[in-house]
Amino acid sequence: MIVVANRVPVTKGYEREFEKRFDHRLDVVRQMPGFIRNEILRPIMGDYYILMTHWESREAFEAWTQSEEFKQVHANMAPKEMCPGPNGFEMHEVILVSEKKS
Repeated sequence: MIVVANRVPVTKGYEREFEKRFDHRLDVVRQMPGFIRNEILRPIMGDYYILMTHWESREAFEAWTQSEEFKQVHANMAPKEMCPGPNGFEMHEVILVSEKKS
């Protein structure tokens, strides 16, 4: 499994508008082969949101980035004043998982 993380700076006052942009996107990515989970982390301290997507493999993620669905949900870019500065992109392989037992 891999986790793709995007660190996105969001200007104060644009938080709700930024979050709303993902309503439709999450429905679309949920349908993609190899998709496992998506998390959007709202900052408690700081100005950066973290967008995390879990995939079965790097190939599944790359297929998503080459898909028409990806192009469709990324066609309407956020205004520059909403997300000033560069996004940080990271990809990690999951090597260890610890979860609470039921």
